Amino acid sequence: MKIKYDLDLMKFISLFESLTNANVKDCISNEDMLIFIVDEGQIGKAVGKNGANVKRLSSMLKKKLKVVEFNADKLQFIKNYIYPLKATDIQEENNIITISGPDTKTRGLLIGRNAKNLNDLKDIVKRFFEFEDIKVV
Repeated sequence: MKIKYDLDLMKFISLFESLTNANVKDCISNEDMLIFIVDEGQIGKAVGKNGANVKRLSSMLKKKLKVVEFNADKLQFIKNYIYPLKATDIQEENNIITISGPDTKTRGLLIGRNAKNLNDLKDIVKRFFEFEDIKVV
């Protein structure tokens, strides 16, 4: 799948890279949030000391920001994406990824209202990896 960016996203990526000196691998915009996927090992640079870069960009753009470190390992990437939520286990079997949450609250947050969070996760993971489905148990 080829990823296309509109002019706004290009501006966000360029602004983010110039402020943080981190390489953006991907940028996704949904209603109220911008998600930046940065190269491996660049999360510290991207977030800044005590989250300074994220806070500054967030107030400049008047949007919530989420910064995720890319990982070539699909399951580690999912772990990075759902952070600060912690899964007790993430496994893949027959192309179906299963995320086990430690408690009902975490599972609820992973799935989200009307499964919004889960669908967002599926869309983003699909940009980089092949899989059939993601389930939260």
